[in-house]
Amino acid sequence: MSNNSKILAPSILAADMLKLGEEVAAIERAGAHMIHIDIMDGHFVPNLSFGPLILESLLKGTTLPFDVHLMIDDADKYIGLFVTENTRYITVHQEACIRLYNTLQLIRSYGIKTGVAVNPATSLCSLEYVLDIVDMVLIMTVEPSAGGQPFITSMLKKIEELNRIRDEKGLTFLIEVDGGIDLNNVTSLANAGADVFVTGVSIFRSGDPEGCARRFLSVLG
Repeated sequence: MSNNSKILAPSILAADMLKLGEEVAAIERAGAHMIHIDIMDGHFVPNLSFGPLILESLLKGTTLPFDVHLMIDDADKYIGLFVTENTRYITVHQEACIRLYNTLQLIRSYGIKTGVAVNPATSLCSLEYVLDIVDMVLIMTVEPSAGGQPFITSMLKKIEELNRIRDEKGLTFLIEVDGGIDLNNVTSLANAGADVFVTGVSIFRSGDPEGCARRFLSVLG
């Protein structure tokens, strides 16, 4: 069943890279719980973003846990590169993993919590036989690519369905949501059963990352 405490994980994909240290410090002061790090390879998704070096840089300036989201093909080859003392979750995509069960076990072998993500059109049925070995399920509420896309409202029903499955099976994985999350829809997402909220543009392009993160945390309670 759902964890009562809600988790804010701002995505640095939308941060100003020239001021990354300052902006991460701002969300840490605000009380954010994790940093969401989107790794894109230009193959599984059309965009390129960060590599392992971004984690090394972040380690020098923050104690916040890393929520690493691998939007890449052949994730097994690279998982070890994203294991650091701050890495709490590594999430892979169901659509990109031919042997998903093995990939999740590989993540776990490093002592890292496991996550699996599904794109908007992917059925939750595809996760039926791994839900008992995952720590978090990420529901993409936009198509994975660039930040700033509008939230797909039909994903609320998907979150509610996953929350129902979790309760019926007595499982404890967290439900994470990512894409188009803002102060206008975050309450509806929480009510649907979401536990972890990834938002980038709404915080880092607000002009006041610290203040905006505090507002999210206030709404989430």
